Amino acid sequence: MLNKYARGFFTALFTPLASWLIRHRVSPDAVTIIGTLGVMIGGLVFYPLGQLFWGTIFIVLFVFSDVIDGIMARQQERKGKWGAFLDSTLDRFADGALFAGVSIWFFTGGGNDAIGIAALICLVLGMLVSYIRAKAESLGFNANVGLAERAERLVFLLTATGLVGLGIPEPVLLVVLIALCLASCVTIAQRMGTVRRQSAAAGVVGEDLDQDLGKDT
Repeated sequence: MLNKYARGFFTALFTPLASWLIRHRVSPDAVTIIGTLGVMIGGLVFYPLGQLFWGTIFIVLFVFSDVIDGIMARQQERKGKWGAFLDSTLDRFADGALFAGVSIWFFTGGGNDAIGIAALICLVLGMLVSYIRAKAESLGFNANVGLAERAERLVFLLTATGLVGLGIPEPVLLVVLIALCLASCVTIAQRMGTVRRQSAAAGVVGEDLDQDLGKDT
């Protein structure tokens, strides 16, 4: 949902920066890689050290690279599939680093196993949400629907984690993570249902299923 309503705002906000980067011969791929590395450093260095607020600030400085590289690609009329593949792949690294970092801290110095477990469950469910869309698109379906897409997961995680770093009670973060788990489950169901309906409409339900078994590793 945030992708739908916030894309125009952030495109307008970051277009001048994207244009400046292009003029200085910076490629969209470089922005994607640097942004992912920044997010991963914030998630796997700051968070495990208990620097939840400053880690969040550091991450926010890099997380919008996902918007900037897309603007740059459109301005340069890049239509190849490599950029989309790289972007999607590195998004998984970034997401994993964020939830893993939160989990590591609360399993160790943070001393709150419930939050650590909830963060790990969010990590697994988030990967499933992304995989379902990617698999659906590889089969010719559209699964770009759902209550908790990547933008929602990141906004709520970063906001709650940063606020806990400022001193709000830890149960707030636990509640947010549990809500994200539930929202991810709903999103998984929504995407599977959407693909099921498209498949039924195309008259291919039940066909060639055996051929696809064992292909995913």
